[in-house]
Amino acid sequence: MNSPRANSSDTRRRLLEAAEALFIRHGYEGMLLRQITSEAKVNLAAVNYHFGSKEALVQELLSSRLDRLNEERLQLLSLCEQRIGAQQLDAPTVLSILFVPAVRLSRDSAGGISFMRLLGRVYSDPSPFVRGFLYEHYQPIYERFFEAFARALPHQSRNELGTRLHFALKALSGVLAGENMDQLIAAICVGEAVSDSLMLGRLVAFVSPLLTTPFDNLAQVRHVEQVMGLAPAAALGADAALRGELEAGRKPRGILPLWAEKVVGA
Repeated sequence: MNSPRANSSDTRRRLLEAAEALFIRHGYEGMLLRQITSEAKVNLAAVNYHFGSKEALVQELLSSRLDRLNEERLQLLSLCEQRIGAQQLDAPTVLSILFVPAVRLSRDSAGGISFMRLLGRVYSDPSPFVRGFLYEHYQPIYERFFEAFARALPHQSRNELGTRLHFALKALSGVLAGENMDQLIAAICVGEAVSDSLMLGRLVAFVSPLLTTPFDNLAQVRHVEQVMGLAPAAALGADAALRGELEAGRKPRGILPLWAEKVVGA
């Protein structure tokens, strides 16, 4: 016969697992208290009894997942700075220091297969609650890594570096939040023998240019201007093509312009 303490522990565990699954699928704002208790197969009062609120439940979930991860990141950064030299760490190496503990924990039984998707969702979730939690709990860690990137990329202003890191890590988080990790690894390794080092090396290769490619690329600006100059003609051609499909009795593909919506009664 299970003791009340064992039953209480099991209920807490199921609530945390349910909150994690729903957070990954819907984000913080999209997950409802009733959904959490339904997924955990407990009554609606269980969240308040065990955690006090939905906010406290999610805070415990995030702390249980992120505290160990960020402590390992800090330890690994310090170790690499000691062994390699703080001034010698380049941007790909600092990115590797961010990624390696996350992948390691995702392989560990304590992390679980959903760990990387949870991380992706956490860092891409726009809710003020999640953003505030990350700032309150992990801002010193962000600042520590920001300084490591600043040493690796000394030619960039701090504003430019902050913008680049924001885009790079947001893009990566969005991919991780929506992908099965095994499928992502298989896609990155494109038929070669799968290993974490190969996968991470290529992931770093994808992300690094977002941090290092010069902003002031005049040749690229000229290419964009050339394409922008052709855009009005392309728009006229698209309108003509859609009108032709309507006149032929075929439903146009994609989003219709306003004049086409009136024709088909959309």
